[in-house]
Amino acid sequence: MFRSLRNHNYRLFAAGGVVSNVGTWMQRTAQDWLVLDLARGSGTALGVTVALQFLPTMLFGMFGGVIADRYPKRRVLMIAQTLMGLLALTMGALVLTGTAQVWHVYVMAFTLGLVSCVEVPTRQSFVVEMVGRRDLPNAIALNSSTFNLARVVGPALAGLLIYWMGTGPIFVLNAVSFAAVITGLALMRSSELRSPEPVPRGKGQLREGLRYVGGRPDLLLPLLIVAFMAIFAQSFSTSIALMAKQVFGAGASSFGIASSAFAVGAFGGALLAARRVKPSRRFLIAGALCFGLFQIASGLAPGYPAFLLLLVPAGMAMITVNTTANTIVQLGASPEMRGRVMGIYVLVFTGGAPIGAPLVGRLAEVTGPRLAVSAAGALSMCGVCLAVLVTRMVAARVERREESTREQTVRGVAAAA
Repeated sequence: MFRSLRNHNYRLFAAGGVVSNVGTWMQRTAQDWLVLDLARGSGTALGVTVALQFLPTMLFGMFGGVIADRYPKRRVLMIAQTLMGLLALTMGALVLTGTAQVWHVYVMAFTLGLVSCVEVPTRQSFVVEMVGRRDLPNAIALNSSTFNLARVVGPALAGLLIYWMGTGPIFVLNAVSFAAVITGLALMRSSELRSPEPVPRGKGQLREGLRYVGGRPDLLLPLLIVAFMAIFAQSFSTSIALMAKQVFGAGASSFGIASSAFAVGAFGGALLAARRVKPSRRFLIAGALCFGLFQIASGLAPGYPAFLLLLVPAGMAMITVNTTANTIVQLGASPEMRGRVMGIYVLVFTGGAPIGAPLVGRLAEVTGPRLAVSAAGALSMCGVCLAVLVTRMVAARVERREESTREQTVRGVAAAA
């Protein structure tokens, strides 16, 4: 389960990631609280902040993948982590001096999103350079487990610290947490990294990445499944809130328990994924269909205890899809294209939530939360089936093109003879 930790470089990377992920989730909680405080409880201001943080990824996410292929990834990560730390430190200083305003948070959120455009695909594609192809599935699963553990621990710590000290110190603590990642990157052994030669600067590299994915059915399938899952599955946190409050009449504490149940399932699913040596296409499709089924079942849950129980396997199924798709894409992509492919992966992974969440929310207003959650699960399963169908059509087209090329080559050789 923990075999990737035998690698010296990955141990440094994972240790720094645990500290930084907790700090990041603490800052996300503090940022939301700060916006509500500065904007006098405005939900619109909070929505604008979240949108600004994810907007750069939707607009420029694939360009970040180009940068990941063009420059040494460890150096890019060190620069990105330093910039993120400076942003957190600046925001903390503004809050502590009493000069923070809502537009400061807007600027920080958008700038953080710009840095993330480069940092996320670079970090994702750097993992295989540390552990190699054999241990890549295990490393990705361990990354997911630490991320989901931080999602449980970080907000809880932030809540206590906000009560004791306010939001300012949390931004400062997050800034300090980036030192763990930067130190780990600096202490890595360069001789043990499996780094490909950086891709030279050239025109059309982004289009080249899109054509590469379009001609590779084995990469297209996980990307399409993740895209559909992002639209109808990543909005599940919104669905949990709607079900807890409007259907079961649960309070804030009970809603927190529901969110934790989903996160615990995701954490357990990531640990189970760490035991698998090689991901498979069938396992990816089965996990995606299971998540849709658990969504439908949770929408039909007769009571709150049953709803909580269904959230655990739903979290396991979702993280199974994410880790399996991530591994298949990274193992299938050639080293010189991996950054651009991961840029596309990050784009489809993050770009679906802003589409799906409003749709599910609106459907809940019209039909009620139960039907909205069940419909989202059904649409998610339909999306998986559509992804399989599209991939088969693309595979057939690629096969016909290759067969035509072979026939032309044979005719050319025969004519020359």
